[in-house]
Amino acid sequence: MMDFPMTLNLEQEFNLKLYEEQVQGLSSEESKAFLLEVLRQLMVKDNLIKHLLKQS
Repeated sequence: MMDFPMTLNLEQEFNLKLYEEQVQGLSSEESKAFLLEVLRQLMVKDNLIKHLLKQS
């Protein structure tokens, strides 16, 4: 297994800051919906990675 860095690159840090600014004004319900969508997307990403690893 490869060792992957656990840090973000400069572009990712910038994007994270943009997201931070965007979520500041969200209500509690909007925050919950946003969190659930992010978690769903992470699960889809995990499934894609697993699929690609099986293919190789």
